Amino acid sequence: MSKPVKISGVIITFNEERNIERCLTSLKEVCDEIVVVDSFSTDGTKAICQAHQVRFVENTFEGHIEQKNFAMAQATNDIVLSLDADEALSPKLQESILAVKQNWQQPAYRFNRFTNYCGQWIKHSGWYPDTKTRLWDRRNGKWGGTNPHDSVELSSNIEAKHLKGDLLHYSYYTMEEHVLRSAKYAKISAKALYKQGKKASLLKMIGSAGFRFVQDYFLRGGIRDGFYGLVICGTSSHTTFLKYAYLRNLNNGKAIEE
Repeated sequence: MSKPVKISGVIITFNEERNIERCLTSLKEVCDEIVVVDSFSTDGTKAICQAHQVRFVENTFEGHIEQKNFAMAQATNDIVLSLDADEALSPKLQESILAVKQNWQQPAYRFNRFTNYCGQWIKHSGWYPDTKTRLWDRRNGKWGGTNPHDSVELSSNIEAKHLKGDLLHYSYYTMEEHVLRSAKYAKISAKALYKQGKKASLLKMIGSAGFRFVQDYFLRGGIRDGFYGLVICGTSSHTTFLKYAYLRNLNNGKAIEE
């Protein structure tokens, strides 16, 4: 039987002063509480969150998946809406969430994520629709995947229903940010793969990077996103190359610098 529910908005943060207020403002329209779990930010993140009267919890960061599951556990409601600090709900998505909030029928809901890159909304390049499950009953799922690419893993036989509206993702303000963070994520991914016992050959490094570029730029329409489409697809290909290069170093007993 359907019924109204209460929703807990959940966010993890670290030095997100330029993004967090936009995220909090959009969540206030649909959530009964907002929980922010911060890994000891050194900028104005904490002050902004306290000004919005959210529940602010500090916790040592041990990985994206671990931190998000910890944050989910802090919620007082079983229905959780999890966003990254650089994301916000579009007005249409707010409407959709408010509707299901009053008539909760599914264990989980998903929606498209629309990314802004250096001021341009990216409609292709493998970045859209980029559907994400972010609204669910925590008794039926938790965060999983491989760091830093976390995703919600639902219990068996449960499917998320799609909602109208976009999750707006304000990803990178400059190309330099993208390149630097991509290298960081490549290291995290390589370490996760190494722990799983994965190997990386030279052919894997080159072939995976080449396939990634062809897939994103041509098959997924990155060419239609103009200059930034080329930058995005080229950087994604380079990140794939770096991931396996770092993994190969680890396979050969060489440490990766942080």
